[in-house]
Amino acid sequence: MKAHNKTPVYWSLLNYNDWNLYIATTENGLCYVGSQNKPYEELSVWAEKRFPGKTLVEDREKINCYADELKEYFEGKRTTFTVPIDYHGTEFQLAVWKALCEIPFGETKSYSEIANDINKPAAVRAVGTAIGANPVLITVPCHRVIGKNGSLTGYRGGLEMKTQLLDLERHCLKGGVWGLF
Repeated sequence: MKAHNKTPVYWSLLNYNDWNLYIATTENGLCYVGSQNKPYEELSVWAEKRFPGKTLVEDREKINCYADELKEYFEGKRTTFTVPIDYHGTEFQLAVWKALCEIPFGETKSYSEIANDINKPAAVRAVGTAIGANPVLITVPCHRVIGKNGSLTGYRGGLEMKTQLLDLERHCLKGGVWGLF
């Protein structure tokens, strides 16, 4: 792993209606969106693995522009994200995460479709592993990946969170105002 400079990783807890997510950023962009209602430890364990030796610093001001886009998503006002994202992974993971970002709002794809999209049709399990390693939930929309038979399958944030996100997107596409949040 390459050495990182000593600038900290900034974080804050996004509280928006029923949503409680830890989010973090580096100087280069959003680097982490946590799972719904998970404790701070989820963030701190991830940060120690991803950025060993870096300090986590709570800073709501540094997080505001990222939090604002997530709030707009929850309100049904945003279908894509424009904030910079700072994620690091293997070449394979990056290809998978890029393919996730190409799934349109309100649509889903299967793991095998993602494997085909990155020209690795036999790598369905590896695609699942790469999706599970996605550090930036919602903004890199791994919740839009489902089983080949249409079933909801694993999600770092839990299947309840995945269901909520898919329901939000479907509801918004039907022209509804999302009122549950």
